Amino acid sequence: MEFRHLVSFLAIAEEVHFGRAARRLNLTQPSLSQHLARLEREVGVKLVARNSREVRLTPAGQAFRGEAKRILELKRRTLEITRDTAAGRAGRINIGFNLPAGHRILPPTLARLHASHPGVEPRLWERRTGPQIKSLLSGELDVGFIFGLPPTSSLQSREVLRVRILAVVGEHHEWAGRAQVPFGDLERQPCLLFHRTQCPAFYDTMSRSADRAGIRLRVVAEVDDPGASALLVTTRPVVGFASRERALGIAGARAVPLVDPVPSVPVHVVWRPPRTRLVETLLDSLESAEADLCHDPAVAAGEKIDRFSGKHRSDVSMTAC
Repeated sequence: MEFRHLVSFLAIAEEVHFGRAARRLNLTQPSLSQHLARLEREVGVKLVARNSREVRLTPAGQAFRGEAKRILELKRRTLEITRDTAAGRAGRINIGFNLPAGHRILPPTLARLHASHPGVEPRLWERRTGPQIKSLLSGELDVGFIFGLPPTSSLQSREVLRVRILAVVGEHHEWAGRAQVPFGDLERQPCLLFHRTQCPAFYDTMSRSADRAGIRLRVVAEVDDPGASALLVTTRPVVGFASRERALGIAGARAVPLVDPVPSVPVHVVWRPPRTRLVETLLDSLESAEADLCHDPAVAAGEKIDRFSGKHRSDVSMTAC
């Protein structure tokens, strides 16, 4: 069944006149009659009855008219969605993110995305760095927001945020009331870390900071689950480490800034090359949201965000985690 035959049938049904229908479609009357004849042969029933005085739809033609309209509308909508998706104006994009990105980067970015491209549907997945990398490589995720650089050249990335790492202790810990603690004091404390496979950049940042402070961390446990880490921190005299967002979400815990040195880890937006139009659209929204991040009243000065124009890097205020 050809779409042009449906178009011709509907023109006849609406004009109830072959001459007017032919002129409307810029066809000759014989061509229009030929379209109808081919359609009726394929359907197997008479759709239009005509004589020298009138043109009218048969009962079968009346029933077919509604279905023909739906078919053509479905065709129009299918083409529109396909073209919009190819142009990055519509479609589904799977986004992985960590907690700092979910709190500080994605809200203004997704607001910009919805305002400029309401046909784009983001699907969001909060995951640690290791699982995000795996999902990006398998194609399950289109974009990720991870700590540190991706460990493979199969992925591309840009830094968008730098996150401060805080010590996290239970409310009865000796550090619970302190405004800040020198990093070197960790030498005398049992510590918890996440497995390096879960978040290599986080793990390596703590190791490098310990080297700079001239100490060795007393790591008494390595855990994979943030819930388990929270339970250990609030029930045992140990020190855990987290971003501000993660630390403030732990009931019965206190977040204590570390200094000399201040441990911090970058957050990168990551994607598979070549960038699809949907990924381009998201990155454009991220760049547009940079101004929102810069003017966040909760931020602390001196950290960096990459502009996705690729022309330069600009120092902006970013919240310390």
